[in-house]
Parts: sequence; structure tokens; C-alpha cells
Amino acid sequence: MIVFNGEGHRCQAQVDPLGPLRRSDDPPWDVYLTGTVFLDIIFTGLDSAPVRGTESWARGMGSSPGGVANMATALARLGLRTSLAAAFGDDHYGEYCWDALAHGEGIDLSLARTVPGWHSPVTVSMAYEGERTMVSHGHEPPPEEPAPDCPPRARAAIASLTPGRPAHWVAQAAGKGARIFADVGWDDTGAWDLAGLTDLKYCEAFLPNAEEAMRYTGATCPRAAAHALTEHVPVAVVTLGKEGAYAVDRRTGETAEVPAIAVEALDPTGAGDVFVAGYVTGTLAGWPLADRLAFAGLTAALSVQEFGGSLSAPGWAEIATWWREVRSLEGQDQAALQRYAFLQSLVPEASTRPWPLARAVPTIGFRRSA
Repeated sequence: MIVFNGEGHRCQAQVDPLGPLRRSDDPPWDVYLTGTVFLDIIFTGLDSAPVRGTESWARGMGSSPGGVANMATALARLGLRTSLAAAFGDDHYGEYCWDALAHGEGIDLSLARTVPGWHSPVTVSMAYEGERTMVSHGHEPPPEEPAPDCPPRARAAIASLTPGRPAHWVAQAAGKGARIFADVGWDDTGAWDLAGLTDLKYCEAFLPNAEEAMRYTGATCPRAAAHALTEHVPVAVVTLGKEGAYAVDRRTGETAEVPAIAVEALDPTGAGDVFVAGYVTGTLAGWPLADRLAFAGLTAALSVQEFGGSLSAPGWAEIATWWREVRSLEGQDQAALQRYAFLQSLVPEASTRPWPLARAVPTIGFRRSA
């Protein structure tokens, strides 16, 4: 297993993973997303879960755009042209999230809108013992402020499936040629019925975690669950937590399993979104299944070493730094290193000027000197 503490000099390393595939008649966007943008407030450095009737102090705190912004930022930082349709409140939180995504990350918000008089949804996340606990508050945007009904042309779209609630835009996006990737949240109804995920029929890949996959299929192990899911979707990718990930491609009969990278996690918020973004990037670039899994796991591992969901997502500068430094450490498992050899042709060897990415900060509006 490869172990790396993540401490290292970041360099500017601009990479377009789809560069060799781009043509003049391509869709304008690589990936389209829609969903709710939250303001995330993250507390880290808690020794344990908060205890009822007591006050807990956190050693660290960060604020950043959250919700669907986690996925959008992760995609943009990996070089994909990303379009996001979302509602933003007209409060300071909404202004901050819009500015961070549009100007800080270069995400297209032409289909997004600011809703007058609507406050931004907020999530407070507490990270401790490698896990997290979240408390959220928000309201649906007013019905007179609907989401765009027709998605733009894109190579791919990412959907978060909700049991019993089909999203009509998914079928529209698929009809325009987009490859649909989907994850799913916890089924609060307790039904765990795949028939309720009606949009799954439009999907190329489904990426649940191990518990979700087993509950939806009735399988007793996540690998068996992945195989069972391919009766409903061409590719099933099941995340296994500290064990890594397992995937099955029904079309080719291929399977792949990649162990996780051992890291010291500061904040796991958004790691699942970063994993999906890494997998989608590798898929659109045409990489083999095992390389897609390895890359997705790497990006997720790098993300948990920083504060915040969206602003913890790594860019190619950090990936290049990791690949360069991990090979310089003595005692590394050479077979494990070989698993990531595909990075060699992607990331530059030479570092250029320092280029730290935007990171979550304690206070909205706080400005750090250059």
C-alpha cells in the first residue's frame, strides 16, 4: 500500500485530460450538473462526538461552497468544462458561493440564477474519528423560480438519484447524447427498491457505497452487489471505504478492484463527490477501468487532507506533486506504485511557480495576503 502524508510543495500543472479527444464539433460542456448549493461550515479537530448538554471546541474551522458545488468544483479542478444549474440566495452566503464557483473555479453558471428573498441553505459538518456528522437547514426555492427545464449539450451529466422522484432533465440530457453517471443517497423510506430509481435506465454507470449497494440488491457482500447491479446499469462502481473500490463492466465482462491509499484524514466532507469526479474524468478520457478506479481513489484521498468539501478537491498541481514525491520515498511497494503509472504521461515532471489552490477559510469575506 502506498502511504503519503500529503505535505508537499504545490506546483502549477495545467492538464486537459480530454485534450487528445477534443474536436471542433464537441458539445460546449464536458459535464452538466444541477442541484442545491449549500454554504458548508466545517469543524475539525474534535476529539469525539459532541456530548448532549456540553460545549465542544473545535481546533479547526472552514467555510466553503457545498452540496452540488463539491462535485462541480472537483470536476473543474480536474480540467473538465463544467456547467452548473443551481439556485443561489441573494444573501452574502449566496454571493460568496457564486463568486467562489464562477470566478474562483471557472464553472459556467449561465443556467444558474439568484432568487430574491431566498436565503442560502447551510450545512454544519463536524469531523471526528475519521467520520462526520452534519446538520443542515434550508428551504426549496420558490416555485416561480424553477430550474432550467432543458439541459445544455454535454459529454456527460451527473445525477443524484432519489427513490420515487425521477428528474426529467436526466432523460433530456441522455436524449442529447450525454453519458449519465449517478450516485444515490440514503433511502429514508427504508424500501431500498431499485424500481424506485427510475432514472437508472438512462445511466451508463452507478456509483453507490457498499451499504447502499447491498441494501438495494439484497447481496451479503459489496462485490456480489456490484455484479447484481449490472443487471440494471452497464457499469457498477461500489466504494468500499478504507478497502478502496470495486467495479464491474457488464459490456466487457471486466472487473477491477483498487485498494485505498492510506492517508491521515482531516475532513472527509465531499470525498465521495471527488471520487465520482475522478471516475468520470477517467471515463471520458477513455482510460481502462482499473485506472479510473485508481485515479478516483487518489483524488478522494488527497481531498480528505484539507478542510471543506468543494475547496478540498485536488487539482493537477497536487496530483503531480503526489506522483513525484511518492516515488521519492523509500520503502514503497513497487507493485502499488505501478498501479498509478498511467499518471506518468499525464502530469509534467518539472514544477513551475508555486500555485496553491483556494482553500476553505474560517470567515466569509476573510482575505489572505498573497
